[in-house]
Amino acid sequence: MPYEVKIDAFEGPLDLLLHLINGLEIDIYDIPVAQITEQYLMYIKTMNELKLDVASEFLVMAATLLVIKSKMLLPKHEEIQDLEDPEMIFEEDPRDELVERLIEYRKYKEAAQDLKSMEVERGLMYTKPPSDLSEFAKEKQPEKTDMNVSLYDMLAAFQKLLRRKKLQRPMTTKVTRQEISIETRMTEIMGELNQVNGRTNFNDLFPYPTKDHIVVTFLAVLELIKRKEIDAEQQENFGDIYVKAVTVKEGAEMIGHH
Repeated sequence: MPYEVKIDAFEGPLDLLLHLINGLEIDIYDIPVAQITEQYLMYIKTMNELKLDVASEFLVMAATLLVIKSKMLLPKHEEIQDLEDPEMIFEEDPRDELVERLIEYRKYKEAAQDLKSMEVERGLMYTKPPSDLSEFAKEKQPEKTDMNVSLYDMLAAFQKLLRRKKLQRPMTTKVTRQEISIETRMTEIMGELNQVNGRTNFNDLFPYPTKDHIVVTFLAVLELIKRKEIDAEQQENFGDIYVKAVTVKEGAEMIGHH
């Protein structure tokens, strides 16, 4: 069955590379190209499996990484015997151009984050007399989480989920195919969250091992996050992701954005 959903959270291949470098705690000036290329291609494969619209720039970067990887494998000093002074040879590192682009991109990304913080800070300033807010004093403030969960974190969690489901799959099984739409699964997820007071582990949303159900559920979660009907939180890097409803039905608490 076809799955079509448009996600506007991708910021480009350089953003994905920075995410991988930060997540793997790699020195940006000494990138292990083979390792980064493997991780990058894994993300592209996951996007394709989910039928997400992978922009051409992601594929161009994948080709660039493969070219750099191949250059790193070539033997050095091939023409050294033809030169009078071999010590004067300066070999250009094939990673230099990519490193320069990443550093430049990181500068703009950090500057954009600083500007965003200044915008938020300025938005807290008002030029009006104080108002009496005593009647709101007992309202519960929105909970804050330790870390923001990005789309790349969700994809990583999805990769781990697929590996876990594959290992837990019985040797022989017969499953009756039952197609389910993303909209239907979104409604089911919201119902499941309301039954557990609005919060559950991301992995608990995937009770069935069939690929169709897993993919539809993951796309439904992304769409609910996009619509701001649910939120995702992670207490530590590479830790479990928890999903919570932004609002739950009567009888449950209001849960705010982190």
